[in-house]
Amino acid sequence: MLSTLFAGTGTGTGPDPEIDAALETAGAVDEGLLHGFARIDDDRTAALAGLAGAFAGSPLREAVAEAVDKIAAGSVADDHLFALAAARIALFGSVHDALLARADAALGRPRADWRGEPGPAAAATHLLGGARSWLRELAITGWRGVDHDLVAAAGQAIEAALGDPELRRLAVLLDGLAAELRAGSPIATMDPVPVRRWADLWSRALLLAHDGGRAQRAAQAETVTGRLFVLGVDVHEHPTAVQVQVHGVLEAAGAPNRLVRASVSAAKVDTIVGPAIWRLLAGHPMLLTALAERRALDLTDMPLLAGGDLIWHDAQAKPGDPADPFTTARVHLGAALAPATPPLERHPSRIAEPVFVEDLSTVALDTTRLPACGPLTPEIVSAANACIGLLRWDDGAWTVQPLGVQVTVKKKQTGVHTADWALGPADAKLAKSAGEAVEVLRERAGRLLRK
Repeated sequence: MLSTLFAGTGTGTGPDPEIDAALETAGAVDEGLLHGFARIDDDRTAALAGLAGAFAGSPLREAVAEAVDKIAAGSVADDHLFALAAARIALFGSVHDALLARADAALGRPRADWRGEPGPAAAATHLLGGARSWLRELAITGWRGVDHDLVAAAGQAIEAALGDPELRRLAVLLDGLAAELRAGSPIATMDPVPVRRWADLWSRALLLAHDGGRAQRAAQAETVTGRLFVLGVDVHEHPTAVQVQVHGVLEAAGAPNRLVRASVSAAKVDTIVGPAIWRLLAGHPMLLTALAERRALDLTDMPLLAGGDLIWHDAQAKPGDPADPFTTARVHLGAALAPATPPLERHPSRIAEPVFVEDLSTVALDTTRLPACGPLTPEIVSAANACIGLLRWDDGAWTVQPLGVQVTVKKKQTGVHTADWALGPADAKLAKSAGEAVEVLRERAGRLLRK
């Protein structure tokens, strides 16, 4: 049962020396990035030696050992930093696997084996040199030495990557990291520094900048035809981009019911916030209609990657019959087959398992992730008697991020979900203001283009 995770018993979150040791070992890279690999003292040299020792029996043994020796000697090259980033990601991957195994055991959730294969390298690898150069300068300088000039140096690499669709993931990641560094500069006076978060972003970016993210793309995607029953919607947003990620259960002939995700994204500016972001996704009317009206989606030949992600094509989906997410959760969620995790997605922060909870006193609800684009608020969550959410692990503790809740209103059960405003808020004034922000910006952009 899910409650065992939160009770700290059995498969719960009691002290775990192996997880603590893995995170401590990865901290050698984090400390190096904080102070800069150009300034390695005896303590950090010893920590890096411990990192190399942890990989003595692995395929990364030689690469990590050489990187540690060279960096300790004052030589910092791209290959050395790449080895450290790979080692760090591998350590967090092992923590991810241990935690996900606990969650599956507590939920009684079956999970598929990984069968994906790396796709081809990006064609525009010549554009990646600028990204690697900037990431190398960050590592040599360290977060404490970052200033506005170093942050600004990322601009050319970001612009080059944005120009190629294959490198869009890297571009958005670099843009987000640069924005956070810019907001904190000069970081020498910043306290506290988000050391682990920035090290996560740097490590992922460096691997993507190595070959354009070859391992992120599956060589083959199966096509599926069936019905997608929506469980809930998670919204990822920063000032220049937004992504809406739909979690659901796929019912397809000849296959077990499967947990899947479908994501759509859009570029934005920081003035577009709240309900207005749905206007940016107007190119996906079938998806938005199904979300707002709480309907299933009939899919035809929709590509599905090995990691459980649908490559969304709105023309290959139609809103179907009404399908209440709480009915879906009660009927289908328990036995649905969970997807395997792609290799580079294996990180504790990436754990986001759909769960249905009726006894909310047994779990810790995290309302800090509630998006401003929907009606779900902390106050509504506090009055809920049931919840569909995402099971997450953050900073040593399990939490549930609500995607939808049931509340009692006038003796009737009512559902409130993050995507209820996908076609606009019910309140006319709020709907008008949400549309005006996007329309004004589009009109101004049109004037500029006409000139």
